[in-house]
Amino acid sequence: MKHQKSKQLHIRRVKPGVVADVRDHVAVEEPLEIRIEGRSVAITMRTPGHDLELATGFLFTEGVVDGPDDIVAIRHVDEPSKPEGNTVDTVLASGVPAARRHAADREMFASSSCGVCGKSSIDRLIQMTPDLGQILSVDPAVLFSLPERLIKAQAVFEQTGGLHAAALFSAQGTLEVIREDIGRHNAVDKVIGWRIREDRVPIDDKILLVSGRAGFEIVQKALMASIGVVAAMGAPSSMAVALAESSGMCLIGFLGEGRFNQYSGPQ
Repeated sequence: MKHQKSKQLHIRRVKPGVVADVRDHVAVEEPLEIRIEGRSVAITMRTPGHDLELATGFLFTEGVVDGPDDIVAIRHVDEPSKPEGNTVDTVLASGVPAARRHAADREMFASSSCGVCGKSSIDRLIQMTPDLGQILSVDPAVLFSLPERLIKAQAVFEQTGGLHAAALFSAQGTLEVIREDIGRHNAVDKVIGWRIREDRVPIDDKILLVSGRAGFEIVQKALMASIGVVAAMGAPSSMAVALAESSGMCLIGFLGEGRFNQYSGPQ
């Protein structure tokens, strides 16, 4: 299914002494409804594309599935009352417990800016996450090089300036996968979902890099996938640092050329 990630609009560009009518690109934002066997469990605003990865990653990081074997089928479904391609339905394996089938239920709308918004209870955020094993050892010089590599790989951001990115890198700095989205937590779900669909979890062999700030939910999603090194080009939140410290995760913030802050984890 072909998805449009950006669109051109007529705008008025104003600078001191200059007003011009031009065409400009903006990032596309549309709702995605995620269902389990016809039952709606979440609606999130996202950039269309890689929707099956997004839904898979979401169900994994919410504790509904713990691997590809828990998913019998996943596909787009179209209804006359819904925008085409904006609904994904999932059929779970018969062995998935009922408690996990209902783990992702949300009472409210989830916005692109805050994946935590809409949770039925703040207690749902404090999930049991797998214990991290040995943390991946990374040379600081490799970390310094990652932001430039991420930016060069962001095709739609270059057009619009309006998308977040998440990527998985090896300890040597090799890019494995990158995904862009209007929502930073969606971008993380997409890269995790890609690995799950490749049947390669846990993700304890890669660094997760996000283009913006690292909030609590991004750290939580990384922990669910056993990612031991998370780096953000922006700032972490206090809850993200607390969760990273309690789990032993290496959390990096303000990563740029020649600098970063380490908030937790081994040196």
